[in-house]
Amino acid sequence: MSNIDVPINSKIAVGLSGGVDSAVSALLLKQQGFEVSGIHMQCWDYDARGCTGKKDRADAVEVATLLGIKFISLNFQEEYRQKVLDHFFAEYQAGRTPNPDVLCNKEIKFGLFLNWALANGYSHIATGHYAALNKSTFYELTRPKDATKDQTYFLYQLGQKELSHAIFPLGDYTKKEVRELALKNNIPVAQKDESFGVCFIGNIDLKDFLATNAGFMPKLGNVLDVDGNIIGSHMGAYAFTIGQRHGFTLNKYQGEPRYVLKKNVATNEIIVGSQADCMSSVFAITNIHWVGKVFEQPFTCDCRIRHLGQLYPCSVNPSSLTVSLEKPAYAVASGQSAVFYKDGLVLGGGVIA
Repeated sequence: MSNIDVPINSKIAVGLSGGVDSAVSALLLKQQGFEVSGIHMQCWDYDARGCTGKKDRADAVEVATLLGIKFISLNFQEEYRQKVLDHFFAEYQAGRTPNPDVLCNKEIKFGLFLNWALANGYSHIATGHYAALNKSTFYELTRPKDATKDQTYFLYQLGQKELSHAIFPLGDYTKKEVRELALKNNIPVAQKDESFGVCFIGNIDLKDFLATNAGFMPKLGNVLDVDGNIIGSHMGAYAFTIGQRHGFTLNKYQGEPRYVLKKNVATNEIIVGSQADCMSSVFAITNIHWVGKVFEQPFTCDCRIRHLGQLYPCSVNPSSLTVSLEKPAYAVASGQSAVFYKDGLVLGGGVIA
């Protein structure tokens, strides 16, 4: 748990997803003597295509039974739709590429779940995120031991209230060590595959998901080059992201691969260019958020523009809301987040404009 001090008589609500990470988190806390409950959150229709929720809930029940902890199921389907998916759909409609996991952590796990836990006598919530906490002047969100599983990118919108009631038991463990602990303690999901895709929903086909749940239907549109010439076609600008090189058809060979540079959902057009055209050194951000210390003057740090992506040395100007990278980055996508790091600490971040 890093160097945060949690009284041993504390009641801890563990978000029990049905995966090995949350299961081992509950195991570790119970072994340390805390009063632990396993809380499973349903945020999507279990019968929806691609949703693994029914199996995940059954696995969570099995884990709670093995550990001898109370199991509670919460239903946040309506709130998830309003707080996460409506924004997700609106961002695609606006031509951006959102990251629902960032909003899911802020609004659901460290919003609704945390508020429920505090209202029901729990002092802290714990999750299976690979992240760590320290307490100095502020509660500090730090990168975990396992850099290959670092999930702090998704947590940068948390603040002092949330972190003061949070525990990340896996911050000092690698994924390999977590699986070994699960096997040693006969955790039934020890070898369960990792979950990917949209938070609480699973691995989805984006076009199908947007069509089924938000009315985004395939529609023939033009592919333009950087000079505005029509050079091909596609079936819906909304589904593309910056840097993508597949999913559209070119009328003739262009001499080298073409990548999506921009998209215009209103006109249903995408603009493509060379890989070099996808490189950016300066970009703007919105909705800036600080984890602890508030930065008002320009400063230098490292910046990550996608989950587990490269850390780019950069300078940040909080007044003009601009980020300047020392070296150009590939495919800086509007709607994704830029997260700032310094010596292993997560300082904060913003949404790429």
